[in-house]
Amino acid sequence: MALIPVTILTGFLGAGKTTLLKRLLTEAHGQKIAVIENEFGEENIDNDILVTESKEQIVQMSNGCICCTIREDLRETLQLLAAKKRKNLLEFDRIVIETTGVADPGPVAQTFFMDEEIAETYLIDSIITLVDAKHAPQQLNDRQEARRQVGFADQIFLSKTDLVTPEETEALIHRLKHMNPRAPIKAVHFGEVPLKEVLDLRGFNLNAKLDIDPDFLKEEGDGHGHDHHDHDHEHGEHCSHPSHQHDHGHGHHHHHDDDVKSFVYRSERPFDPAKLEDFLGAIVNIYGPRMLRYKGVLNMKGTERKVIFQGVHQLMGSDLGPQWAEGEPRLSKMVFIGIDLPKDIFLQGLEQSLA
Repeated sequence: MALIPVTILTGFLGAGKTTLLKRLLTEAHGQKIAVIENEFGEENIDNDILVTESKEQIVQMSNGCICCTIREDLRETLQLLAAKKRKNLLEFDRIVIETTGVADPGPVAQTFFMDEEIAETYLIDSIITLVDAKHAPQQLNDRQEARRQVGFADQIFLSKTDLVTPEETEALIHRLKHMNPRAPIKAVHFGEVPLKEVLDLRGFNLNAKLDIDPDFLKEEGDGHGHDHHDHDHEHGEHCSHPSHQHDHGHGHHHHHDDDVKSFVYRSERPFDPAKLEDFLGAIVNIYGPRMLRYKGVLNMKGTERKVIFQGVHQLMGSDLGPQWAEGEPRLSKMVFIGIDLPKDIFLQGLEQSLA
Protein backbone atom coordinates (compact mmCIF):
# COMPACT_ATOMS: atom_id res chain seq x y z
CA MET A 1 0.00 0.00 0.00
CA ALA A 2 1.37 3.42 -0.93
CA LEU A 3 2.08 5.74 1.98
CA ILE A 4 -0.82 8.01 2.89
CA PRO A 5 0.20 11.69 2.68
CA VAL A 6 -0.45 13.84 5.75
CA THR A 7 -0.69 17.63 5.86
CA ILE A 8 -0.33 19.33 9.24
CA LEU A 9 -2.21 22.61 9.45
CA THR A 10 -1.20 25.03 12.17
CA GLY A 11 -1.64 28.70 12.96
CA PHE A 12 -3.04 31.01 15.58
CA LEU A 13 -6.76 31.41 16.28
CA GLY A 14 -8.44 33.49 13.64
CA ALA A 15 -5.77 32.89 11.00
CA GLY A 16 -8.24 31.01 8.81
CA LYS A 17 -7.62 27.33 9.49
CA THR A 18 -11.33 26.56 9.79
CA THR A 19 -12.14 28.44 6.57
CA LEU A 20 -9.48 26.49 4.71
CA LEU A 21 -10.64 23.20 6.22
CA LYS A 22 -14.28 23.80 5.37
CA ARG A 23 -13.20 24.37 1.84
CA LEU A 24 -11.20 21.15 1.74
CA LEU A 25 -14.15 19.30 3.19
CA THR A 26 -16.89 20.63 0.93
CA GLU A 27 -15.21 21.18 -2.40
CA ALA A 28 -15.67 18.63 -5.15
CA HIS A 29 -11.97 17.93 -5.65
CA GLY A 30 -12.46 14.23 -6.10
CA GLN A 31 -10.09 13.39 -3.24
CA LYS A 32 -11.25 11.71 -0.10
CA ILE A 33 -9.65 13.50 2.80
CA ALA A 34 -9.71 12.46 6.44
CA VAL A 35 -9.44 15.44 8.75
CA ILE A 36 -8.17 14.95 12.27
CA GLU A 37 -8.93 17.84 14.57
CA ASN A 38 -6.71 18.18 17.57
CA GLU A 39 -9.79 19.48 19.29
CA PHE A 40 -12.81 21.21 17.88
CA GLY A 41 -12.48 24.90 18.55
CA GLU A 42 -15.38 27.27 19.11
CA GLU A 43 -15.64 27.49 15.35
CA ASN A 44 -16.84 23.98 14.88
CA ILE A 45 -17.05 22.45 11.42
CA ASP A 46 -20.73 23.06 10.63
CA ASN A 47 -23.01 20.22 11.45
CA ASP A 48 -24.79 20.59 8.15
CA ILE A 49 -21.74 19.24 6.29
CA LEU A 50 -21.52 16.33 8.68
CA VAL A 51 -23.64 13.36 7.78
CA THR A 52 -23.56 10.98 10.74
CA GLU A 53 -22.15 11.04 14.22
CA SER A 54 -20.80 7.80 15.65
CA LYS A 55 -19.41 6.76 19.01
CA GLU A 56 -15.91 6.68 17.59
CA GLN A 57 -16.33 10.25 16.49
CA ILE A 58 -15.56 9.46 12.90
CA VAL A 59 -17.92 11.35 10.67
CA GLN A 60 -18.58 11.08 6.93
CA MET A 61 -18.98 14.29 4.95
CA SER A 62 -21.38 14.80 2.10
CA ASN A 63 -18.51 14.78 -0.40
CA GLY A 64 -17.02 11.57 0.98
CA CYS A 65 -14.44 13.16 3.25
CA ILE A 66 -14.23 12.04 6.87
CA CYS A 67 -13.74 14.01 10.02
CA CYS A 68 -12.67 12.88 13.45
CA THR A 69 -11.59 14.51 16.67
CA ILE A 70 -8.72 13.33 18.79
CA ARG A 71 -9.58 12.93 22.39
CA GLU A 72 -6.59 11.05 23.63
CA ASP A 73 -3.87 10.16 21.31
CA LEU A 74 -2.92 11.06 17.78
CA ARG A 75 -1.14 7.75 17.35
CA GLU A 76 -4.23 5.73 18.24
CA THR A 77 -6.38 7.81 15.93
CA LEU A 78 -3.95 7.28 13.04
CA GLN A 79 -3.77 3.55 13.72
CA LEU A 80 -7.54 3.30 13.88
CA LEU A 81 -7.96 5.13 10.57
CA ALA A 82 -5.29 2.97 8.89
CA ALA A 83 -6.91 -0.22 10.17
CA LYS A 84 -10.33 0.84 8.90
CA LYS A 85 -8.85 1.74 5.55
CA ARG A 86 -7.16 -1.66 5.25
CA LYS A 87 -10.44 -3.40 6.02
CA ASN A 88 -12.22 -1.19 3.45
CA LEU A 89 -14.48 0.22 6.14
CA LEU A 90 -13.31 3.75 5.36
CA GLU A 91 -12.04 5.19 2.16
CA PHE A 92 -9.62 8.12 2.17
CA ASP A 93 -6.62 9.21 0.13
CA ARG A 94 -4.91 11.56 2.55
CA ILE A 95 -5.09 13.10 5.99
CA VAL A 96 -5.13 16.71 7.14
CA ILE A 97 -4.39 17.27 10.83
CA GLU A 98 -5.48 20.57 12.30
CA THR A 99 -3.61 21.48 15.46
CA THR A 100 -5.03 23.83 18.06
CA GLY A 101 -4.14 27.49 17.78
CA VAL A 102 -1.57 27.35 20.54
CA ALA A 103 -0.11 23.94 19.76
CA ASP A 104 3.51 23.32 18.95
CA PRO A 105 3.48 21.22 15.76
CA GLY A 106 6.73 19.49 16.83
CA PRO A 107 5.23 16.57 18.76
CA VAL A 108 2.68 16.02 15.98
CA ALA A 109 5.48 15.78 13.40
CA GLN A 110 7.55 13.58 15.70
CA THR A 111 4.75 10.99 15.89
CA PHE A 112 5.47 10.16 12.26
CA PHE A 113 9.15 9.52 12.93
CA MET A 114 9.01 7.71 16.21
CA ASP A 115 6.41 5.08 15.68
CA GLU A 116 7.37 2.41 13.22
CA GLU A 117 3.84 1.36 12.39
CA ILE A 118 2.87 4.98 11.70
CA ALA A 119 6.03 5.58 9.66
CA GLU A 120 5.23 2.56 7.48
CA THR A 121 1.71 3.81 6.76
CA TYR A 122 1.95 7.59 6.53
CA LEU A 123 4.24 10.21 5.09
CA ILE A 124 4.22 13.86 6.19
CA ASP A 125 3.63 15.93 3.09
CA SER A 126 4.12 19.30 4.73
CA ILE A 127 3.49 21.51 7.70
CA ILE A 128 1.48 24.54 6.65
CA THR A 129 1.33 27.54 8.98
CA LEU A 130 -1.37 30.15 8.54
CA VAL A 131 -0.41 33.64 9.65
CA ASP A 132 -2.97 36.40 10.12
CA ALA A 133 -1.29 39.51 8.69
CA LYS A 134 -3.30 41.87 10.86
CA HIS A 135 -2.62 40.26 14.23
CA ALA A 136 0.67 38.46 13.58
CA PRO A 137 3.06 41.27 14.58
CA GLN A 138 1.50 41.37 18.05
CA GLN A 139 1.14 37.58 18.32
CA LEU A 140 4.76 37.06 17.28
CA ASN A 141 5.88 39.57 19.90
CA ASP A 142 3.79 38.08 22.69
CA ARG A 143 3.55 34.36 22.06
CA GLN A 144 6.39 31.93 21.60
CA GLU A 145 3.94 29.34 20.23
CA ALA A 146 3.25 31.67 17.30
CA ARG A 147 6.98 32.02 16.62
CA ARG A 148 7.50 28.26 16.87
CA GLN A 149 4.71 27.61 14.39
CA VAL A 150 6.52 29.85 11.91
CA GLY A 151 9.81 28.04 12.53
CA PHE A 152 8.23 24.66 11.85
CA ALA A 153 6.52 25.57 8.60
CA ASP A 154 7.28 24.11 5.17
CA GLN A 155 4.84 26.62 3.68
CA ILE A 156 3.48 29.85 5.17
CA PHE A 157 0.14 31.27 4.07
CA LEU A 158 -0.51 34.90 4.94
CA SER A 159 -4.20 35.71 5.41
CA LYS A 160 -5.93 39.08 5.86
CA THR A 161 -3.28 41.05 3.94
CA ASP A 162 -6.17 43.17 2.64
CA LEU A 163 -6.55 44.57 6.16
CA VAL A 164 -3.00 45.97 6.38
CA THR A 165 -0.83 48.24 4.21
CA PRO A 166 1.60 46.81 1.63
CA GLU A 167 4.44 48.16 3.80
CA GLU A 168 3.16 46.30 6.84
CA THR A 169 2.86 43.11 4.80
CA GLU A 170 6.39 43.53 3.51
CA ALA A 171 7.79 44.15 6.99
CA LEU A 172 6.00 41.03 8.25
CA ILE A 173 7.33 38.88 5.38
CA HIS A 174 10.83 40.20 6.11
CA ARG A 175 10.45 39.20 9.73
CA LEU A 176 9.07 35.74 8.90
CA LYS A 177 11.98 35.06 6.53
CA HIS A 178 14.47 35.63 9.30
CA MET A 179 12.68 33.10 11.40
CA ASN A 180 12.26 30.62 8.57
CA PRO A 181 14.03 31.17 5.24
CA ARG A 182 13.09 27.75 3.87
CA ALA A 183 9.30 28.11 3.83
CA PRO A 184 7.82 29.91 0.82
CA ILE A 185 5.44 32.67 1.96
CA LYS A 186 2.28 33.29 -0.01
CA ALA A 187 -0.48 35.81 0.61
CA VAL A 188 -3.85 34.09 0.14
CA HIS A 189 -7.57 34.55 0.42
CA PHE A 190 -8.77 31.31 1.85
CA GLY A 191 -11.91 31.21 -0.13
CA GLU A 192 -9.73 31.02 -3.25
CA VAL A 193 -6.39 29.33 -2.58
CA PRO A 194 -5.99 26.54 -5.19
CA LEU A 195 -5.89 23.15 -3.50
CA LYS A 196 -2.75 22.22 -5.38
CA GLU A 197 -1.04 24.89 -3.29
CA VAL A 198 -2.17 23.14 -0.12
CA LEU A 199 -1.80 19.43 -0.89
CA ASP A 200 1.12 17.42 -2.30
CA LEU A 201 3.68 20.12 -1.56
CA ARG A 202 6.31 17.51 -0.63
CA GLY A 203 7.84 20.06 1.68
CA PHE A 204 8.82 17.67 4.43
CA ASN A 205 10.37 14.79 2.57
CA LEU A 206 14.01 13.95 2.51
CA ASN A 207 14.33 15.40 -0.96
CA ALA A 208 17.49 16.75 -2.49
CA LYS A 209 16.11 20.25 -2.70
CA LEU A 210 16.94 22.80 -0.06
CA ASP A 211 15.19 25.97 -1.03
CA ILE A 212 16.35 28.85 1.07
CA ASP A 213 14.97 32.24 0.25
CA PRO A 214 17.72 33.85 -1.90
CA ASP A 215 17.15 37.32 -0.40
CA PHE A 216 17.81 35.86 3.01
CA LEU A 217 21.14 34.45 1.83
CA LYS A 218 22.11 37.70 0.23
CA GLU A 219 21.24 39.63 3.35
CA GLU A 220 23.00 37.29 5.71
CA GLY A 221 26.17 38.33 3.99
CA ASP A 222 29.01 36.05 4.82
CA GLY A 223 30.40 36.20 8.29
CA HIS A 224 33.02 33.49 7.96
CA GLY A 225 34.60 34.00 4.64
CA HIS A 226 34.63 30.61 2.98
CA ASP A 227 31.83 31.13 0.55
CA HIS A 228 33.04 33.54 -2.04
CA HIS A 229 29.85 34.06 -3.95
CA ASP A 230 28.38 36.67 -1.67
CA HIS A 231 30.03 39.97 -1.15
CA ASP A 232 26.85 41.74 -0.25
CA HIS A 233 27.71 43.83 2.72
CA GLU A 234 26.08 46.85 1.25
CA HIS A 235 25.00 48.00 4.70
CA GLY A 236 28.35 47.46 6.36
CA GLU A 237 29.27 44.72 8.81
CA HIS A 238 27.36 46.18 11.73
CA CYS A 239 24.19 45.28 9.91
CA SER A 240 24.39 41.55 9.94
CA HIS A 241 22.35 41.25 13.13
CA PRO A 242 18.74 40.49 12.19
CA SER A 243 17.21 43.09 14.44
CA HIS A 244 19.24 45.82 12.79
CA GLN A 245 18.48 44.76 9.26
CA HIS A 246 17.22 47.49 7.03
CA ASP A 247 13.89 46.82 5.53
CA HIS A 248 15.01 47.50 1.99
CA GLY A 249 13.39 50.51 0.48
CA HIS A 250 11.62 51.71 3.60
CA GLY A 251 14.58 52.78 5.61
CA HIS A 252 13.11 51.75 8.93
CA HIS A 253 14.95 49.43 11.27
CA HIS A 254 13.54 46.36 12.92
CA HIS A 255 14.10 46.23 16.59
CA HIS A 256 12.25 43.08 17.43
CA ASP A 257 14.82 40.38 17.82
CA ASP A 258 12.81 37.18 17.76
CA ASP A 259 14.01 34.14 19.68
CA VAL A 260 13.12 31.90 16.73
CA LYS A 261 15.90 32.46 14.22
CA SER A 262 17.59 30.67 11.43
CA PHE A 263 21.03 30.52 9.99
CA VAL A 264 22.59 28.89 6.98
CA TYR A 265 25.92 27.11 6.71
CA ARG A 266 27.64 26.49 3.39
CA SER A 267 30.94 24.94 2.50
CA GLU A 268 32.72 23.82 -0.64
CA ARG A 269 34.88 21.37 1.29
CA PRO A 270 33.47 17.87 1.86
CA PHE A 271 32.42 16.66 5.30
CA ASP A 272 34.07 13.80 7.14
CA PRO A 273 31.08 11.48 7.76
CA ALA A 274 32.18 10.22 11.18
CA LYS A 275 33.07 13.67 12.51
CA LEU A 276 29.84 15.18 11.24
CA GLU A 277 27.74 12.41 12.73
CA ASP A 278 29.43 12.84 16.12
CA PHE A 279 28.95 16.58 16.04
CA LEU A 280 25.30 16.52 14.93
CA GLY A 281 24.57 13.79 17.49
CA ALA A 282 26.08 15.95 20.22
CA ILE A 283 24.24 19.17 19.35
CA VAL A 284 20.92 17.39 18.92
CA ASN A 285 21.43 15.90 22.37
CA ILE A 286 22.03 19.28 23.94
CA TYR A 287 19.91 21.65 21.87
CA GLY A 288 17.28 19.26 20.45
CA PRO A 289 14.30 20.74 22.31
CA ARG A 290 15.19 24.18 20.91
CA MET A 291 15.91 22.94 17.38
CA LEU A 292 12.65 23.23 15.48
CA ARG A 293 13.63 22.23 11.95
CA TYR A 294 16.94 21.63 10.26
CA LYS A 295 17.86 20.30 6.89
CA GLY A 296 20.95 19.89 4.74
CA VAL A 297 22.09 18.69 1.36
CA LEU A 298 25.67 17.62 1.96
CA ASN A 299 28.83 16.79 0.10
CA MET A 300 30.32 13.82 1.97
CA LYS A 301 33.77 12.42 1.53
CA GLY A 302 33.65 8.89 0.13
CA THR A 303 30.38 9.09 -1.79
CA GLU A 304 29.46 10.40 -5.22
CA ARG A 305 25.90 10.99 -4.06
CA LYS A 306 24.36 13.87 -2.18
CA VAL A 307 23.58 13.11 1.43
CA ILE A 308 20.32 14.57 2.66
CA PHE A 309 19.55 14.98 6.31
CA GLN A 310 16.79 16.65 8.22
CA GLY A 311 15.27 16.70 11.64
CA VAL A 312 12.65 17.92 14.05
CA HIS A 313 13.81 18.48 17.63
CA GLN A 314 15.90 15.45 18.69
CA LEU A 315 14.85 13.27 15.78
CA MET A 316 17.13 13.25 12.80
CA GLY A 317 17.09 11.18 9.64
CA SER A 318 19.44 10.99 6.67
CA ASP A 319 19.40 9.42 3.28
CA LEU A 320 21.49 9.09 0.14
CA GLY A 321 20.19 11.34 -2.59
CA PRO A 322 20.97 11.50 -6.29
CA GLN A 323 24.51 11.66 -7.67
CA TRP A 324 26.18 15.03 -7.99
CA ALA A 325 25.68 16.04 -11.60
CA GLU A 326 28.59 16.43 -14.01
CA GLY A 327 30.06 19.89 -13.42
CA GLU A 328 27.70 20.71 -10.53
CA PRO A 329 29.55 22.51 -7.72
CA ARG A 330 29.64 20.18 -4.72
CA LEU A 331 28.44 22.66 -2.18
CA SER A 332 27.09 21.56 1.21
CA LYS A 333 24.20 23.69 2.36
CA MET A 334 22.40 23.49 5.71
CA VAL A 335 19.75 25.53 7.40
CA PHE A 336 18.98 25.46 11.13
CA ILE A 337 15.82 26.97 12.59
CA GLY A 338 15.47 27.13 16.34
CA ILE A 339 15.06 29.07 19.54
CA ASP A 340 18.15 31.02 20.54
CA LEU A 341 20.57 28.49 19.05
CA PRO A 342 24.25 29.39 19.56
CA LYS A 343 25.14 30.05 15.93
CA ASP A 344 28.89 30.33 16.60
CA ILE A 345 29.07 26.92 18.32
CA PHE A 346 27.20 25.33 15.41
CA LEU A 347 29.34 26.98 12.73
CA GLN A 348 32.58 26.17 14.52
CA GLY A 349 31.54 22.53 15.02
CA LEU A 350 30.55 22.19 11.39
CA GLU A 351 33.88 23.68 10.25
CA GLN A 352 35.67 21.13 12.42
CA SER A 353 33.64 18.31 10.86
CA LEU A 354 35.01 18.99 7.37
CA ALA A 355 37.38 16.42 5.90
